[in-house]
Amino acid sequence: MARTNMLLTLILIACALGVVTSQHRARKLFVELEKEQEQTAQLAVEWGQLQLEQSTWAMPARIEQIATGRLRMRVPDATRIQVISPVRASDPVVVAPGEGGAP
Repeated sequence: MARTNMLLTLILIACALGVVTSQHRARKLFVELEKEQEQTAQLAVEWGQLQLEQSTWAMPARIEQIATGRLRMRVPDATRIQVISPVRASDPVVVAPGEGGAP
């Protein structure tokens, strides 16, 4: 009988240690999960700020201001602008004499 009680006591202690260990591990994992969720929230805020910053840097008015101010660029005269339409694969290619093509 004493032997059975001793065996049951050892099993009970082993089970209690298992419960304590698993609870400790679960708490550690929960703390880690909370940290990761906090980091996720911070990264989401940073992503929103970066998107806002990108849209601010890419505003056409800002780009035009830099182009005219720092780079001293200007819009060309209307006489110097040539509009070229895109060539489709079905369109025939016309080469003017002296511009290249077959010899």
